[in-house]
Amino acid sequence: MSLSRLRSIFAWVLVLVLLIAVVLLGVRIAGLSSLPELEPWHRLILDEPSAAELDDMDWAAYQAAEEQVFEALRRQIIEPLSDGNAHSYNRYSSASPVYPGNLPRDWNRSFILQPPGKARGVVVLLHGLTDSPYSLRHLAQHLSEQGFVSLVPRMPGHGTLPSGLTDVRWEQWLATTRMAVREAREQVPDGPLYLVGYSNGGALALRYSLAALEDRSLAMPQRLVLISPMVGVTSYARYAGLAALPAVLPAFAKSAWMNVLPEFNPFKYNSFPVHAARQTYELTHEVQGAFDSAARAGRLAQLPPVLAFQSLADSTVSTPAVVHDLFERLPANGSELVIFDINRSQAIGSLLRPDMSGLLEQLVPPAQRDYDLTVVGVGEQGGHQVEARRIAAGEREAVVTPLNVEYPSQLFSLSHVALPFPPDDPLYGSEPTSEEFYGVALGTLAPRGERGVLVVGLAGLQRVTSNPFYAYLRERIDEDL
Repeated sequence: MSLSRLRSIFAWVLVLVLLIAVVLLGVRIAGLSSLPELEPWHRLILDEPSAAELDDMDWAAYQAAEEQVFEALRRQIIEPLSDGNAHSYNRYSSASPVYPGNLPRDWNRSFILQPPGKARGVVVLLHGLTDSPYSLRHLAQHLSEQGFVSLVPRMPGHGTLPSGLTDVRWEQWLATTRMAVREAREQVPDGPLYLVGYSNGGALALRYSLAALEDRSLAMPQRLVLISPMVGVTSYARYAGLAALPAVLPAFAKSAWMNVLPEFNPFKYNSFPVHAARQTYELTHEVQGAFDSAARAGRLAQLPPVLAFQSLADSTVSTPAVVHDLFERLPANGSELVIFDINRSQAIGSLLRPDMSGLLEQLVPPAQRDYDLTVVGVGEQGGHQVEARRIAAGEREAVVTPLNVEYPSQLFSLSHVALPFPPDDPLYGSEPTSEEFYGVALGTLAPRGERGVLVVGLAGLQRVTSNPFYAYLRERIDEDL
């Protein structure tokens, strides 16, 4: 083929690519009209410590920097925007029922819980994306009662303004993890060290532990506990940054956001920026690269055992990635995967999508594995009674343990966000305790009506937010720790 012919083909391909890019850009810009206008909490960027600064900080210094962030939040957002409307469900209005400063405790901030007696170990608990330390408060409280010092750091960009997630990078979260582990070792120099990671925190726990295989200055945990771990995300996240390109022009600032929603949750953002999706992809990609490096160097055998809890139905992270990209890569070191199955009772079964109905058998077909596998779901005899079917590593036969609990008939599955919250959680629980109230009981909302009426999609409100099998999850963690 002649050189001129090749140039002609290249030119046509380039033109086609540019046309596709222009069309996609046009579709993206046209879709911005459906998003609400941005509020000050979508625009203001608060100053958080960089990764390098975090590596020079101890826990006290980080809390001092955190206090400055919250003071800036109060001065630049809370005071100017508080309108005195006590009926406004806006976490940034000081008169609102969901304003964190009015609640029994502001769980947006980092905290340490000390055990009642001598510490027998220390646990660092890492929360997820858009979340706050609130999501791990129950486990932290329980573990402190069991004799562990519990440290729960707030990740930079979280607990303040959703705009914080338009600027933060995953390296800052990993540096915060290192800082928290340093403090853990200061608190308990000789006792066992554990990492608990929820969602994005699970990816951070893995990345830290893989780094500790190479860097002996990093304290290696004795065990990892991962809840809905962010091991793999949707392919869209890989190219999410492209969706925000129009935001370089002020007129298209909304393109930096995937969701713009009212902020009525005191301890979690509802709005979600494109940049945050890109950071999740980069972090999960980094974890897989670290696995590859450790495998080539023959260091994976030194990785601590992993106990992970995962809902089979999870629209946030990839359940197949948890199986294939995590557990199938682990050494035979006593790790265990606990899967919360979908509701296969007769009443629900006929409504399940075929791909979801067969997903469990596709992911974990009968086979001998290097890790324990436990499936929590309705018994094979039918009905709503739940059992745990546990297959030990190297075995094929399951040991069945009845849990003396029913799969709630109104639930067809658990969800990504439900696992760390007990049913009596005051904010997310299906049966919230009366001892605490955080302005709204999100776990009890069951709105019904016509489509297109609410500012929040019904799909988000229908997502289950607490775990009816939380007692089993806590019991299994107790067995391991």
